[in-house]
Amino acid sequence: MKKSSFVAMMLGTVSGVLFALGMCMALLPEWNAFTEGIIFGAVGLVLGLITIFVWRKMENKAPLKLSPKGFMVLIFSLMGALALGIGMCFCLVWESYIIGILIGLVGILLLLGLIPITKGLK
Repeated sequence: MKKSSFVAMMLGTVSGVLFALGMCMALLPEWNAFTEGIIFGAVGLVLGLITIFVWRKMENKAPLKLSPKGFMVLIFSLMGALALGIGMCFCLVWESYIIGILIGLVGILLLLGLIPITKGLK
């Protein structure tokens, strides 16, 4: 395993755990840690963004350039992730399982649609 892949894996794991823990802290009222959860989640997001830049630097890749297609892919992926998260909230927080599953499936389908959008079909 290359050093850059190992560093990216470690930073990505830590950022994912911090983000997930932060979301649990913020969304579970039993934990009574909303503010701390927001802080943990934000630190996880920032560390995830740092991971991208560190990995690209270690791989000697050019910095990311935002093109119109890249911007639309970003918006599409955000819509998919938000739909999946809203579906999870409907199921886990508000106990509306049917609508939560349907919204979550729409989010999953949007995220699966990113594969042909970014890589194309051959």
